Amino acid sequence: MTKLSVNINKIATIRNSRGGNNPNVVKVAMDCERFGAEGITVHPRPDERHIRYQDVYDLKEIVTTEFNIEGNPTEGKFVELVLATKPTQVTLVPDALGAITSNAGWDTIAHKSRLQDLIAMFKEAGIRTSIFVDADERMVEGAKETGTDRIELYTEPYAEHYIQNREAAIKDFVSAAQVANQLGLGINAGHDLSLENLRYFQQNIPNLLEVSIGHALVCDALYYGLENTVQLYLRETKAID
Repeated sequence: MTKLSVNINKIATIRNSRGGNNPNVVKVAMDCERFGAEGITVHPRPDERHIRYQDVYDLKEIVTTEFNIEGNPTEGKFVELVLATKPTQVTLVPDALGAITSNAGWDTIAHKSRLQDLIAMFKEAGIRTSIFVDADERMVEGAKETGTDRIELYTEPYAEHYIQNREAAIKDFVSAAQVANQLGLGINAGHDLSLENLRYFQQNIPNLLEVSIGHALVCDALYYGLENTVQLYLRETKAID
């Protein structure tokens, strides 16, 4: 079954908007796990506009499920942070400095050598690796050459076109997942997955191991409450035809 990792960046955004420690990101992470979440994801950025570096150290002490740290390994102290905290998984994302959110996967061919070096270093430290890729068979094949354990499919294009034509929206993702399966790569997915589009994605992507969901889940929690919302998303990740 597909695991649900809750991205708590938006909780940190709310906290930072007023200063202080309300909401408390550590407590929210603990609550998400208590409500059934199977992982906690954070994506610290150099300007610390949401998750701060100290948050990562604090969360490492209390997360009992899978801890996933996302980020750009070429920015700031990211590599140092990951090696110091040794999460379950590191997900490498090619964010441009100052980008509002992630908006593209790696060119795994052009950046092959750099990714190989980073992945070897993280794996030597006992950290599972994943790299953010577009639904492009060539990029998945390139990912295999980096030595990564998993890929994370960048799902914004799927979410954007889901309402108009969900069969067309998912086509490239199914093809990319099939290639990943053939190559022995684990498959994660994330970005703009929601209660509206998650079930169809989960049911059509073969061997989908994990989804990381933050923005939509936090927004839904404003209406449904956090405990109920985590349960709703868990239901979608465990859906069977």
